[in-house]
Amino acid sequence: MRRLFLALAMTLAPGPALAQTAWDELRPMLFAERALIPAGPHIAIASPYRTADDARTPIGIHVEGPEGRLIDRVTVILDENPMPVSAVVELARPLPALTFDLTLRFNGATALHVVAETTDGRLFLAETHVKTSGQGACAAPPGTDPVAALADLGQMSIEMTPLAHTGGAAARLGAVATRTGRIEVDIRHPSHSGLQKDQISLLFIPPRYVGTLEVALDGQPYATITGSISLSENPRIGLSAPGATRLVEVTMTDTGGTVTTASRHLPGY
Repeated sequence: MRRLFLALAMTLAPGPALAQTAWDELRPMLFAERALIPAGPHIAIASPYRTADDARTPIGIHVEGPEGRLIDRVTVILDENPMPVSAVVELARPLPALTFDLTLRFNGATALHVVAETTDGRLFLAETHVKTSGQGACAAPPGTDPVAALADLGQMSIEMTPLAHTGGAAARLGAVATRTGRIEVDIRHPSHSGLQKDQISLLFIPPRYVGTLEVALDGQPYATITGSISLSENPRIGLSAPGATRLVEVTMTDTGGTVTTASRHLPGY
């Protein structure tokens, strides 16, 4: 009888539960039942194996539309961050390829997912994993005085990487029309996460971060980057752009209602 009881107990005992990850919960919330197709070589992620500075880590992403498809939107997700959807890049006019980079804060070791949506509605997925230094950057004290940071909040500087050309004048003009440069926008912003404490009052600092960054090239809308508390303090955002660009205009809107603009006329190459 004792043996029969033990056999029944072993039969009825639940097996080991499968470990759930943050992605298991995020995926259906963000993309419902839509298929996520492995991107393979069409999405490349440049990230460190381990962050040197959890509060400011550059992440680079290159996306190409598989089989000639055009890229419409790219979503960057840090699964374990308090606000996992860390940045979304939406293109005003779909492109066959896009390269961009961001300075992000990591709250801890996390999977990093990149999802690119093409104009035919397909979703392509790439992922990697980033270890951290254990600083818990989303709740770490700000690097600057919160009051002083508001004085120059929203100030921006714009640069564009010059293109090197060889050959005669005709070749140089052709290269300008077809090659890609890199726009770089530096934004003065404390990017308060809402999880940080004022080191004097010990009260939580209200969240305030870059809500959107709208980029226009030569008077036409080009891209809108939607931010989150995952953007680092004083974030830097890089974005590929046509080499023939002559005028870059950016508009920053933060979650506190501040709107600032900056522009840069670029020389001909």
